[in-house]
Amino acid sequence: MGLKCGIVGLPNVGKSTLFNCLSNAKAQSANFPFCTIEPNVGVITVPDERLNALANLIDPENVQPTTIDIVDIAGLVKGASKGEGLGNKFLGNIRETDAIIHVLRCFDDGNVVHVDGSVNPVRDKETIDYELILKDLEAIEKKLEKVGRAARTGDKEAQKSKDILDKYKAHFEDGKSARSIELSDDEKEEVADLFLLTDKPVLYLCNVDESGLAEDNEHVKAVKEAVKDEGAEVLKVAAGLEADIAELEDPEERQMFLEDAGLKEPGVNKLIKAAYKLLDLQTYFTAGKKEVRAWTITRGMKAPQAAGVIHTDFEKGFIKAEVIKFDNWIEYGSEQAAKEAGKMSMEGKEYVVQDGDVMHFKFNV
Repeated sequence: MGLKCGIVGLPNVGKSTLFNCLSNAKAQSANFPFCTIEPNVGVITVPDERLNALANLIDPENVQPTTIDIVDIAGLVKGASKGEGLGNKFLGNIRETDAIIHVLRCFDDGNVVHVDGSVNPVRDKETIDYELILKDLEAIEKKLEKVGRAARTGDKEAQKSKDILDKYKAHFEDGKSARSIELSDDEKEEVADLFLLTDKPVLYLCNVDESGLAEDNEHVKAVKEAVKDEGAEVLKVAAGLEADIAELEDPEERQMFLEDAGLKEPGVNKLIKAAYKLLDLQTYFTAGKKEVRAWTITRGMKAPQAAGVIHTDFEKGFIKAEVIKFDNWIEYGSEQAAKEAGKMSMEGKEYVVQDGDVMHFKFNV
């Protein structure tokens, strides 16, 4: 579906190291600011144990997981909203993403310089928030200029628009993000064309050292306290450890490494799953001898739209969908057995696809 998560943060917080772990694309990683100038884009496989379980039962010729795009955006600095440090370009890169993974440095290491001289993740968060809010305020003020002229002529629709934009302006001037404004969905449509940076869903990723994985350190506690009213998820990852894991190609060796570190799975797997959830995505499957495949859809999609993800003809000529719940497929061991047990349903155009549905579409073009 072409959805993107952007990894943002101040220079030198571990963004590019994490990106390297997530992707085969090797972003340059070094101990100085502005190491990343152009955004690196990686196509990331979404880990899904259900896909493996189906494949083990069917033994298909091909297994195709679902993916999302991860964009490593160059480190922001104070003044980015005014163009400092190639700021306009970086903020433009963020605007093109659908959600934000905000990496915060939550480890102390005198050998890794901090752009502001000391480790303070809450301050770092506020620095980036401030730059994004300033850019959004600038966009609102530009639109207000146009709408305001029309409102002064007595145009009632323009006056309604101006009232909404004024609320956004005051909200931003109070240092608050668009995510936290209390307006109706209809009112929020007024600014949909602006693609506000602070309206994007956000996940805070605390980059800790290995000792910080088992128990929250003071930096992580401070971050959780600072974002408790945002309704945003906070994850911990040890980027240095993840880099070591990513270097291991032998599955058994990797598993031993994980066990030694007290981990059930790589932290980046949790991050990818969290990013997938952040984008409000879910998965359905198609399963046969030729291929077992995971498909990405937006939560709430109906069957014809979900079919259209495979091919537009499937949506145009949609007739019905045969649906078996993943748990039922696993319980009965095959499509035929689930069908004989009465666990296959025939669904029409109004069926809302559920996460984990195994589907077969009937269509006619």
